[in-house]
Amino acid sequence: LDQQGMLCVHRLREALKEERTACINRIRGLLAEFGVVLPQTPAILRQHLNDILEDASNDIAGMARLVLQRAQEHWRELEKHIQWCDERIAAHQKNDEQVQRAAELKGVGPITASAVVATVGDFKQFKNGAQFGAWLGLTPKQNSSGGKTSLGCITKRGDNYLRTLLIQGAKSVVLISKNSEDPITQWAKQLRERCGWQKAVVALANKNARILWAVMTGNKRYDAHHVSFPPAVAMPAAS
Repeated sequence: LDQQGMLCVHRLREALKEERTACINRIRGLLAEFGVVLPQTPAILRQHLNDILEDASNDIAGMARLVLQRAQEHWRELEKHIQWCDERIAAHQKNDEQVQRAAELKGVGPITASAVVATVGDFKQFKNGAQFGAWLGLTPKQNSSGGKTSLGCITKRGDNYLRTLLIQGAKSVVLISKNSEDPITQWAKQLRERCGWQKAVVALANKNARILWAVMTGNKRYDAHHVSFPPAVAMPAAS
């Protein structure tokens, strides 16, 4: 699968997700106009929407009911298109050894692995993992005042999509850090206890970027027991 084609799949998937969110919010808004309010979880809305539309005793007017049915059909179509994208990404992982190796990292699933391989291509264009992390905008700004240098928020330079995926993946790892014993998750747990949730997430995302560079340029598999961990010091939070 060619890199440019896979990037198109990822862009389409993101656009479809945004459209799906807008569609769900539109359905919620229409229902609310007729006094029907459900919890925010999309799964609950999906579960109850058919019953609501088939319930002739509620206050939803005839034309509004038809509009909601159309919106429901659109939602279903969007889900099918997103599933198609997910299948293409799964095929990318199955057929690309680099994607398979990237997906072995904690907090780097198939979508992130596919996106980073398709976007970067040759990881050797970066001289080290720190440069790759800086390219992604995961390193802190340096602020100088009165001869002293302090670290500010992350720069957020580079590819916003990749940075967002790495941060989202790091969030999932930090969330389960209390229940996992592998080294990188325990490191994230210590960081969370000392520095707080947001700083731990950003630090782990940056750490994963560096590990990705090492794994890709070294043509090796990820091994959590052979990763060096700096002391759990503070990293800047995303802002």
